[in-house]
Amino acid sequence: MKKIAAILFFIIGLCSGSFAQDWSHIELDNMVYAKGIHSTQLCREGFQFSFPIITLNSEEKLQLSFDDLEGDGRYLKYTFIHCSHDWKLDGMNQIEYLEGFMDDEITTYSYSFNTVTPYTHYTLTFPNDIMRITRSGNYILYVYDDSQDQPVLTRRFMVIEHNQAEINGVINKTSDVSKMFSMQEIDFTVNTGSWQIRNPAQYLHATILQNGRWDNAVMGLRYRAGKPGEYDFNYDDNSNIFNGGSEFRVFDTKSLKYNGARIVSTGYKNHENFAYVLEDMARPYGPYISGTTAHGRCYYKTEDFEGQNREEYVRTYFTLRSDYPMTGGKFYVFGELTDWRILPEAQLEYNGSIDSWETTLFLKQGYYNYEYVFVPEGSNLIDETKIEGSHWETGNQYHILLYLQEEGSSYDRLIGYKELKINR
Repeated sequence: MKKIAAILFFIIGLCSGSFAQDWSHIELDNMVYAKGIHSTQLCREGFQFSFPIITLNSEEKLQLSFDDLEGDGRYLKYTFIHCSHDWKLDGMNQIEYLEGFMDDEITTYSYSFNTVTPYTHYTLTFPNDIMRITRSGNYILYVYDDSQDQPVLTRRFMVIEHNQAEINGVINKTSDVSKMFSMQEIDFTVNTGSWQIRNPAQYLHATILQNGRWDNAVMGLRYRAGKPGEYDFNYDDNSNIFNGGSEFRVFDTKSLKYNGARIVSTGYKNHENFAYVLEDMARPYGPYISGTTAHGRCYYKTEDFEGQNREEYVRTYFTLRSDYPMTGGKFYVFGELTDWRILPEAQLEYNGSIDSWETTLFLKQGYYNYEYVFVPEGSNLIDETKIEGSHWETGNQYHILLYLQEEGSSYDRLIGYKELKINR
């Protein structure tokens, strides 16, 4: 019966010619809007730390997970919004890129068991039989509470066409001598074989991301040289360079019965679990130090109990000491643990009694990567080098996305994808 309703809904949509909707109340970015939403992750089903991209018309699926620390359960729904290569609305109607229903409920949730802080854990796997995606490109997963004007969260993800373009790339030292030992250059070529793209100089463009971050992504890259079927994206003008940064700092709160990696103490006070991370030192001019990295990500797990939803939430204390001036802006803890965003609660405050900078975050038990970043006064730019330094050897992960908007088309197709990383 539900399938019949979906077919009727689709036919009505075709007849009306439009399902125009207003999305001005949300940002087309990874955002959390509702109070109490924590630990949001979106990755390929079964692949921890994976980039949120799947192949069109394949069996691949994405899985969203998050916790709600407010209430005993919400009536949550979700939908998808197609976007341009640079994350703007492209004007497509939902019936042009979705089959089935245009929205659906999130029905898979469970409750935490015997935790100090109770929460509801939600999961959503898609595409599914209710909503199927029919076009490639950039998408926003929009989760809302009962009605579409009550946003809960948004996540970016990508759908790629199968076997359209081959990308070969490499992470190099930059050719700019002044940046050679601190920055990384991403050079790549594209091969479309016998497929001849019309007017590629106008319609073919690429995006490069570092460690899955969108705040410092390079978008709208045009090929520098080429011939039919082969396109060169090797630049000499620093269009494709990134700060190498340093290897991410780590801590481990998988157990509250013993101290994990870089945890100096754990306990319970003020109706919360707590953990103190080992004091960090600023390292802007230190040598490169190798280490294992999860590229800024986090992994939620408890080793104290068996079973699902046994992870506790922990008031986690960070302390940073610096022998260098900490002026001219604000300093923050940063990484997937802050949703790759500058959060007010992650801002460091100076404690004169210990001559250090401090903050706390309420985090789920697990294994974490993080770093400290600087935001200059009057700017929104994030600078990881002022505290962490920068080295060309750092084991960063890069994602290259290749888009094509053919002449007369209303949307950007995603025709190529490549992951690059320095193996340690």
